[in-house]
Amino acid sequence: MKRLQYFLRKLQWAVLTIIFVIIFNFFLFRVLPGDPSRAQLKDPRMTAENYAAIRVRMGLDKPVINCIEALHPLKIGTCLVNPLDTQFFIYIKNLITLDLGNSFYSQKPVIQIIGQRLINTVILILPSQIIAILLGVFFGVIAAWKSHTVIDISTLIVMLVTWSVPTFWFGIIMLIIGSKFGMPLGGMVTAGMEYNNIWENILDVGKHIFIPCLTFTIIVIGEYTIIMRSSLLDVLSEDYILTAKAKGLNALQILKDHALKNGMLPMVTIIALNLSFIVAGAIQVETVFSYPGIGLAIFEAVSKRDYPLLQGAFLVLAVSVILANLLADLLYSYLDPRVEAV
Repeated sequence: MKRLQYFLRKLQWAVLTIIFVIIFNFFLFRVLPGDPSRAQLKDPRMTAENYAAIRVRMGLDKPVINCIEALHPLKIGTCLVNPLDTQFFIYIKNLITLDLGNSFYSQKPVIQIIGQRLINTVILILPSQIIAILLGVFFGVIAAWKSHTVIDISTLIVMLVTWSVPTFWFGIIMLIIGSKFGMPLGGMVTAGMEYNNIWENILDVGKHIFIPCLTFTIIVIGEYTIIMRSSLLDVLSEDYILTAKAKGLNALQILKDHALKNGMLPMVTIIALNLSFIVAGAIQVETVFSYPGIGLAIFEAVSKRDYPLLQGAFLVLAVSVILANLLADLLYSYLDPRVEAV
């Protein structure tokens, strides 16, 4: 019963947070200066009628939210426009039907663009995360067990460097290194290449994602290693670890049966949050390597002020982070039942 109440309480806060994000998501990109339709005015052939038609197509001819935009100097506080005929209401109505609208520039459905780019991002980032988690936990355990030795100090220095190095700078360095070995450094597949079978396609994709995948792995592995080391050091200083040593248990038994489960608690949160950011992708990595993932789509949408695509990408990212937090809380309650009482 207590576990069910804990779950419902966490679920309630997650739902309330998603509602806030939905509202915030709408206004976030509309408070920025500029107007995406004005970019069309640079075309000398553009007439006033064409410009008006473009604004209608983009839905920018309607007020954002009438009670804010349509205040008349002589009728302060009144709504001069039908609330159902505003950008905000249309946004909410479409969202209920899972319609994220069409991109202002490609005219493709936003949900279709995000779906295609998301698959590409997962192909790139998920293997990187899995490798980084496994290696980070392994190096963190070794560093903690051999604390204050050459192994620990060396591991700590290397991981601090990889964690602190700027992603875009390291990506450029990896571009240079990859070019020396003749690796493809842009895109996801070779342009215009025809494949005889699926294995040739997989091999070509593998060649293209190898350097970006390696770059992202090196960038994030330091975080996992340092947090795992710090967490495990706290656990290894507990009295029950000293008791286990006094019983004559070997190092493997102490780590496996007594230390790792408690030491993994902080890692659960970090892993859950980082996995949620797979949805956004490594924007800098994808931009440096011109990889067609959702991170690059966000970068392009910002430069073009593509409101529907930005809204869709931000919403997917925010919801994934909220759900990842919910999952982390539930895992916490499983690993440490005392959490439910808090």
